[in-house]
Amino acid sequence: MYIPFENMPLDSRIWIYQSNRKFSDDEVTEITALTKDFVEEWSAHGASLEASFDIRYSRFIILAVNPDVQAASGCSIDSSVQFIQQLEKKYDVDLLDKMNVTFKNGEFIAHKSLIDFKKMAKEKAVSGATIVFNNLVNTIEELNDSWEIPAEESWHSRFF
Repeated sequence: MYIPFENMPLDSRIWIYQSNRKFSDDEVTEITALTKDFVEEWSAHGASLEASFDIRYSRFIILAVNPDVQAASGCSIDSSVQFIQQLEKKYDVDLLDKMNVTFKNGEFIAHKSLIDFKKMAKEKAVSGATIVFNNLVNTIEELNDSWEIPAEESWHSRFF
């Protein structure tokens, strides 16, 4: 059952999928429709999940489940990964590779491999003050508080 993202409780469990490129406006419109359809039907052991999604910066797809109604099960998480894999094929993007870093570079969002980001840190092209997206957050509350943070306050700090 789809619930608008802003109406989801702060303890809702989230999964963040970052794209290796920015989606076009048309792609965002299509992905929004496809994701809403997926979330409407998303279930765990036959029970409908109270769920939502958000697309941020035309680059991040965030899925959310209210654990107070029905927790996501292994099978329901698998079905969401299969859905994300379908999006990867349809739009020729990478959404599942966790070995990449997305960060703010002025007004722009940059996406680099972990190796390239580490190299940029060594060359002082990015600093501990660079805003990174910490996709390890697990709840909407953590998303609000700890998703966009200085690199020195995240797991990226080891590169500085």
